[in-house]
Amino acid sequence: MPVVTARASTQPVPITIPAVGTVEAVTNVQVRSQVTGQLTGVNFAEGQEVSKGQLLFTIDPRPFEAALEQAKAALARDTASATNLQAQQTRYTDLFKQGLISREQYDAQIAQAQASQATLEMDRAAVATSTLNLQFSRITAPIAGRTGILGAHVGDIVRANDTNPLVVINQLSPIYVTFSVPGRYLGDIQRYQTRRPLSVEVRKQPASVPGAQQQGPTPATPDVEAGSAAPVAEGRVTFIDNSVDASTGTIKLRGMFDNAGKSLWPGLFVQVTLNLAVDENALVVPSAALQSSQTGQYVYIVKPDRTAEMRPVTVERQQGDLVVIAKGLAPGDQVVTDGQLRLTPGARVTVTRGTNS
Repeated sequence: MPVVTARASTQPVPITIPAVGTVEAVTNVQVRSQVTGQLTGVNFAEGQEVSKGQLLFTIDPRPFEAALEQAKAALARDTASATNLQAQQTRYTDLFKQGLISREQYDAQIAQAQASQATLEMDRAAVATSTLNLQFSRITAPIAGRTGILGAHVGDIVRANDTNPLVVINQLSPIYVTFSVPGRYLGDIQRYQTRRPLSVEVRKQPASVPGAQQQGPTPATPDVEAGSAAPVAEGRVTFIDNSVDASTGTIKLRGMFDNAGKSLWPGLFVQVTLNLAVDENALVVPSAALQSSQTGQYVYIVKPDRTAEMRPVTVERQQGDLVVIAKGLAPGDQVVTDGQLRLTPGARVTVTRGTNS
């Protein structure tokens, strides 16, 4: 029987866990007005990168300026009144000590002077509030990030703490990718994390075929490589959840990425590869050599006399196009990668292509 073969060999193989993750902004801010007024200026464009403290919106400041002047005038008026009452209190104190006025008159004067001081405190608070409202008429960016779609335009009346934000700002650099892995890997993750910080790679999900029904992302299984394309970004694990989700049996992790090129976008589904370690002497064969039966997994090997032998194997894990063998093979064994369906144990074979062809 003509077959294609390959040699079992030892080589460094990374120990990884694939998953599907979601990109999340480190900080997401919904910008709202803290005062009510007419919007007179929008000082940025939708989708623009803004810096912290940059002016975004301007609300008509004239009502707030008038309120501030009114508060200042009330403060000046009540200050003069309080000064006069304070002087009267001093005179009444001298008269009371001399016995020229009654206790009732003296107490009434003291109460008026104290009330005037309380009025001054209220006036100062009104001035501070009016000053703050005037400052709120200029809305600045609380964080650096990328702006979204505008929720209001010049001429609109915006209301204080309205339900709909004026704009949403997402911080894109750095950025998070949140993903979940089966809880049975928690022990391995904790063990390898004590040795060094865990790294994580992400790749973009392949685009769906036009016209095909899309039911959402299909989670990658732990025994299948997350993707063969080059990683879009590399980051580090910064968070491991404190519990395993009882409904799914998975635990949530989060990786942080610099995202300097802005290739990751909030809400994007990505393929994630969690790198635990590197097995320097893993025994591997091509995944095409692996076959399954009712009794378990096996491979066909070609013995030196050019006959086929069915060899049961124990698979440790699959890494891309390679299968890491835990038991059943030795380095140098010649395994059949194509033509197994025509083979039976003891059948003579002809190697048409392989490492020894």
